[in-house]
Amino acid sequence: MFVDRAKIFVKAGKGGDGSMSFHREKYVASGGPDGGDGGRGGSVLFVADNQLSTLLDFKYKKKYHAENGGDGGAGRCHGKNGKDLVIKVPVGTVFKFNDRIVADLKAKDDTFVAAKGGNGGWGNTHFATSTRQAPKFARVGLYGDEREFELELKLLADVGLIGFPNVGKSTLLSVISAAKPKIANYHFTTLIPNLGVVAGDEGESFVVADIPGLIEGASEGAGLGHAFLRHVERTRLLIHVVDVSGIEGRNPIEDFDLINRELSAYNANLEDRIQIVAANKTDIVQDNEQYQAFLDEMKNRGLKVFEISAATRMGVRELVSYVASMLKEIPVPETVVEDINHVDYTYIPDEEFTIRKENELFVVEGPYVTKLINSINFEDYESLSYFQTMLRKKGIVSALEKAGIEENQIVRMDDLEFEFVF
Repeated sequence: MFVDRAKIFVKAGKGGDGSMSFHREKYVASGGPDGGDGGRGGSVLFVADNQLSTLLDFKYKKKYHAENGGDGGAGRCHGKNGKDLVIKVPVGTVFKFNDRIVADLKAKDDTFVAAKGGNGGWGNTHFATSTRQAPKFARVGLYGDEREFELELKLLADVGLIGFPNVGKSTLLSVISAAKPKIANYHFTTLIPNLGVVAGDEGESFVVADIPGLIEGASEGAGLGHAFLRHVERTRLLIHVVDVSGIEGRNPIEDFDLINRELSAYNANLEDRIQIVAANKTDIVQDNEQYQAFLDEMKNRGLKVFEISAATRMGVRELVSYVASMLKEIPVPETVVEDINHVDYTYIPDEEFTIRKENELFVVEGPYVTKLINSINFEDYESLSYFQTMLRKKGIVSALEKAGIEENQIVRMDDLEFEFVF
């Protein structure tokens, strides 16, 4: 089954907690702190693999979780780092986050770090000072990133075959490459994009994709075209296959214009994509006047037209040679990729915090606040002193003062509430 879209949820591993431990040794105060650090949580990585051709696996499994880091231990033992979760995807997979492209894996072994694991917490060894020789607290590990992505597979083809159903695109692909697409005399014979490698005259080769199902309204979801228009975006050149035989009673000029309107409606950048016109089924033309009018109109628009018959292979070799020569001069379209942290509007750096007021209550929130609260033993005087010192050092006290807090008003930090004292 060909699947080229999927939505998944990824969660990196949590960092392990630091250890609060003391070593019993003569002449060392309170035994001496020897709590080890927690291990780092595993990250979630995606790697492009050219042996894959579909996103089918993500249709059935949608949640991925990397391994958590191990907790620190006594004797300064460092917790085990969580194992990274490496997931393989087809070459050509695009990752969208908050409707913005954040990764485009266009080559084998291209890697995208989708979610970073949380740092491990510090053991109480880190908090020993000349005046605090027996710290009875440690830091907990941080949580890893959690994100939901939309995956899209865009075929890596140099040339796209576009046109109405049943105009001969699949037949043309079958005669210029070794591809064996399903061919029949009815609309929507092609249900999935087909790829074929075409050999040029001078030994060079290029990849052609048959894009199925373009009809009027395709850009808005009609027919099959809506599902596969994304595969046109990577192509450098388009071969617009038009049925000029008149057998179905259609006007080739109207068909040509309608397909181009759908391309433009889907992505305005496709208006500038170079097109070559393949006037197909010229061996069975029913209306010579209409056929000549089509050729004249294409010439007036400055378009290169090849009069071909895919069924008899007439004119096909000349078309392939011209396409191969054109591709030498056309650069590969670049995808604009944004830094994931620039589009994650819920992202707050670890050291930042926010203050908001709920009636007479001041609420302090942020990753650093959670980390600090979880590292404090509020029954231990030294640990509580460390908490008060860090509130001032990180600017939380001054920020509360600027927010208008008064003596004895209540401050909430996570589940902790206390009176503010100057």
